[in-house]
Amino acid sequence: MEDARRVWNAALREPEAIALFLDFDGTLVEIAETPEAAKSPPALPSLLARLSRGLSGALALVSGRPIADLDRRLAPFRCAAAGVHGAEFRLDAGSAIAMRAAPLDARVRGDVAKLAGDDPRLLVEDKGGAIAVHYRLAEHLGPELERRLEDYIRASDGDLMVQPGRKVFEVLGGAVSKGDAVRRFMSQPPFAGRRPLMIGDDRTDVSAFEVCAALGGAGLRVAGEFFASDAADFASPAEVRQWLGAQAELFFAPEIR
Repeated sequence: MEDARRVWNAALREPEAIALFLDFDGTLVEIAETPEAAKSPPALPSLLARLSRGLSGALALVSGRPIADLDRRLAPFRCAAAGVHGAEFRLDAGSAIAMRAAPLDARVRGDVAKLAGDDPRLLVEDKGGAIAVHYRLAEHLGPELERRLEDYIRASDGDLMVQPGRKVFEVLGGAVSKGDAVRRFMSQPPFAGRRPLMIGDDRTDVSAFEVCAALGGAGLRVAGEFFASDAADFASPAEVRQWLGAQAELFFAPEIR
């Protein structure tokens, strides 16, 4: 955490020096049994609004969720965002959502749903640019589900990949990643020229951490099913929110609070 603390401490002295990237599930909000069951704390939208305002808009959500779903959960707050692991991209709150990858073919979405079978404990989530199969309600089925999906990808003739996550496997185009999304943000105002800081909890965030480090910034890890407690910078999403709130108290002028 030392590198990221150094980046953030520099930002406290010079707000225009930092760009902040935040994962959603497992980072800002606690992991739930199903995606729909995840709850945003009531104070989260206002906290994010303060952070975005203080950073002159250089704050972005970088999530596996579709951007429209993030907007719904954080209303009325909206900001720059990358959704579906970078397949969706929005430079600022007023911009339209641009697709960085074509939607998955309907045949692929149907095939993946069939591979998941009719077990009600396996939740199939169609995101357009990706299709996810959540197995949190039946964790023992994870290895077999992964094998089926990997076999399917190897036999397919498309540019597809299986992206493991926290009790979920997603099939998506191989040309997108959170790291690519962060790099794209960092090439454009108001992010360009700043030092990027990413906070995330899962393997899908690792590519974003790597891009941040390459651009002179850092990544902060949240403990969970991917990062062990002794290798993480935060114990939980609640600790992330508390830390961001404490930084806001130091970061912003009184009239912004």
